[in-house]
Amino acid sequence: MNKRKVIVFIACSTDGYIAGKEDNLDFLSIVEAPPEDYGYAAFVSTVDTVIMGRKTYDKVLSFGVPFPHQGRSCYVISTSRQGKDEHVTFWNDTPERLIEQLQKEEGGSIFVDGGAATIHALLKKELIDEFIISIIPHLLGSGIRLFADDFPEQSLKLTDSKTFPSGLVQLWYQKSSS
Repeated sequence: MNKRKVIVFIACSTDGYIAGKEDNLDFLSIVEAPPEDYGYAAFVSTVDTVIMGRKTYDKVLSFGVPFPHQGRSCYVISTSRQGKDEHVTFWNDTPERLIEQLQKEEGGSIFVDGGAATIHALLKKELIDEFIISIIPHLLGSGIRLFADDFPEQSLKLTDSKTFPSGLVQLWYQKSSS
């Protein structure tokens, strides 16, 4: 059985924030240029499992659009909610234990759709195989940082980079074996 890849696909400001003060995501609209989706639809077509933190899940639901991960196994890391709802299964243990369980099952890649605490927990255990980071040409100055302090040093290999007319730069990294 092949090991399922754990992939983070996320956008952040040039200064490294995934959200501004009070979880504000308005800066993302700077690069909206329909029908351009920066490879998101192609990427999500390669995954069958999605993991996200509860605050990220609540934010996704607040957008007032259909849940974007219908048809995929979706897990929300939560200490406050249990069981399931119409979209997800709530996971009440650590993100790394969920990855360990999912790695024992057949399936495709695992998409970590945020948030920062979930990504940080997985970084601390060196469980993220790839990063696709879209850099938004904007400085927020404060907010929720993509990478919090205090995780093991990890080498990455740049496998692709793309620039777009909107100013967005997308960086594709794989965890380096050395």
